[in-house]
Amino acid sequence: MATNENLPPNVIKQLAKELKHLDESPPEGIKVGVNDDDFSTIYADIEGPAGTPYENGVFNMKLVLSHDFPHSPPKGYFLTKIFHPNISKTGEICVNTLKRDWNPSLGLRHVLIVVRCLLIEPFPESALNEQAGKMLLENYEEYARHARLYTGIHAQKPKPKFKSGAISESTTALNVGQTNADHKNQAAAPAATALPLAKGENFQEHQTSATPLTEIGGSGSNVPAMPASAAQKKEAGLAKAPADKKKMDARKKSLKRL
Repeated sequence: MATNENLPPNVIKQLAKELKHLDESPPEGIKVGVNDDDFSTIYADIEGPAGTPYENGVFNMKLVLSHDFPHSPPKGYFLTKIFHPNISKTGEICVNTLKRDWNPSLGLRHVLIVVRCLLIEPFPESALNEQAGKMLLENYEEYARHARLYTGIHAQKPKPKFKSGAISESTTALNVGQTNADHKNQAAAPAATALPLAKGENFQEHQTSATPLTEIGGSGSNVPAMPASAAQKKEAGLAKAPADKKKMDARKKSLKRL
């Protein structure tokens, strides 16, 4: 098992600084696993970029550093099976950044970003997987179908992401909805129930003092008129009695004249 003792102290110091930065501020779609006891193997999870056949998949990979790193490039391997022209069936990654274009000043962040970009734009001309390279050049739809199939079977599913403040926003929305519902219920309550009963007043007397529905609806309203209560009938009878008495008196006077 390799340990940090296989790397020069100055390289270990630089790697420790870079790995800490990667852990605190990872590149988009990349999460790095840090092992403080062994910097010679760097593990990372790479999310399949949107709009590619690798979307909705998370791929495990590793970078293996040699004892003379950074003078020689790391070797990259996909641990998750993937259908890609530049990744062999054993997982080895073929990209110029890890070969002839390597520069000791390039850091791990740059290498990881290049590997993820390889999922966006493959290079079939330097294919390690000849089947995938040929299919990409001749029939992209068939290539994409194979790549999606591998992604669905072998890749991990990405964890759901929550926007900042989403929980508090949802709680606020629920409270607002409840408040609006309470206001609607109060507005829909009948007028008679909204008025409190006075001390010693029964419900029937309270109803007669409420505004009749015929007045609320107005003329031509579809609301049916409420039947007259006993108290209203009594008041109508008292108003009619004096008029009847006057008619009776007039008739008596006419009879006396005859």
